[in-house]
Amino acid sequence: MSNKESFFQDVYEVVKLIPSGRVTSYGVIAAYLGSPRGARMVGWAMNNAHTDPSIPAHRVVNRQGLLTGKGHFSDPNEMQRLLEAEGIRVENDQVKEFKKLLWDPSEELL
Repeated sequence: MSNKESFFQDVYEVVKLIPSGRVTSYGVIAAYLGSPRGARMVGWAMNNAHTDPSIPAHRVVNRQGLLTGKGHFSDPNEMQRLLEAEGIRVENDQVKEFKKLLWDPSEELL
């Protein structure tokens, strides 16, 4: 397994831990994995993650709470629908109360 594949697998394992009703960002995941400048790499990992139902890719947004990954779902509204089904409010492609809902594994996985 290459370093990239290994990193992607690590990303998926972290994403699987995000609780329902919470969100996190690419940068938070990257920092937790020891790559504080690796948000873009986390984004690349997430590009295809939505095809695996065991990975809740809809819970990963950008650092402002924007649904920047929605274009990688089969339906561009699917990401918002999945979040709303978990009780997360989304307006104009942005998670409302983002800071309150932000899940940071560095703080929550002690």
